[in-house]
Amino acid sequence: MPGICRQRHDYLEGKAMSSSQEAMNTEETPMDGWNELPWNKIERRTFKLQKRIYRASQRGDVKTVHKLQKLLLTSWSAKCLAGRRVTQDNQGKKTAGVDGVKILTPHARLFLVTILKLGEKPSPTRRVWIPKPGKKDEQRALGIPTIYDRAVQTLMKLALEPEWEAKFEPNRYGLRPGRSCHDAIQAIFNEVRLKPKYVLDADIAKCFDCINHSALLKKLSTTPTINRQIKAWLKAGVMDNGELFPTEEGTPQGSLCKALHNPPYAKQVTMQRNVREPWILGHFQLNSFA
Repeated sequence: MPGICRQRHDYLEGKAMSSSQEAMNTEETPMDGWNELPWNKIERRTFKLQKRIYRASQRGDVKTVHKLQKLLLTSWSAKCLAGRRVTQDNQGKKTAGVDGVKILTPHARLFLVTILKLGEKPSPTRRVWIPKPGKKDEQRALGIPTIYDRAVQTLMKLALEPEWEAKFEPNRYGLRPGRSCHDAIQAIFNEVRLKPKYVLDADIAKCFDCINHSALLKKLSTTPTINRQIKAWLKAGVMDNGELFPTEEGTPQGSLCKALHNPPYAKQVTMQRNVREPWILGHFQLNSFA
């Protein structure tokens, strides 16, 4: 692991912060502690910037979208929000990556925010096997990134999400903010409640395990900086029982990469399905939750 990563993880485990690291915090940095940060103002600033990205994407202004995304990725408010979601809000906040760090003090959270940036070489994900729901004999592999990598991924998600929200169809419900499986169920109910219809429940086998990296990066069609960072996450590898395995395809389940990468890829799969199969079923309503 590079020296800067070792320093970062050492501090998160309780060691002191050097003066050079303290100087990294340059943009509108408040002097208050973590618990005294103005969270309402931080959320408003981030949301306003996301709304500008959404509107630019709606009108097809790619240049403005990329410019605003670059601004958000360096925003102190967005970094604070990403750090809070990873270390306090998310359900897996106490799950450690390959570095073993899983619980941060308020002071360590503030330091984490000051060092968040794109371009760092990501650590491999830690593979954890869990029982597959409804299938006792099968297991599902989860890939758990380090806290630092999860925070950078969350920051990236804040920048990319509004761009793709403006492009998604209204009948897509999976991995989208403000939507859940209950919304998909309600949409199906509205389709079948007045007239008997067939409902086809289909699942893409090993969807996340077989995602093509090149196709995904091509579909994202984003800036070179974001493209390099996402490619680095995809190729970071996975650590299983102390052994490092390369990742030539797929995205790790249990990682924020899943929410970040699958929607654009699933949109492409949906578009291809709509082109090839309408003649099979005639008129049909497609509701997806992936």
